[in-house]
Amino acid sequence: MKRFIVLASLALGLGGCAIVPQNRRARLADPMMSLADDPLEVHRKQKLYSTREGAAGGDGLAAGGGCGCQ
Repeated sequence: MKRFIVLASLALGLGGCAIVPQNRRARLADPMMSLADDPLEVHRKQKLYSTREGAAGGDGLAAGGGCGCQ
């Protein structure tokens, strides 16, 4: 019985995964689906983070000089 419950929950969990074609991903990147309320504030925080780090991190952007100049 325990094995059945584990397999059923695994099947339900993996059933929610889907491959989205590249031409339909723009709908998923809709600003309405953003977790943050203010996109300008998100941009400011990202710029502060990239300036402070001064290197290419996990976000995949080009390395900066660390001075905040762009």
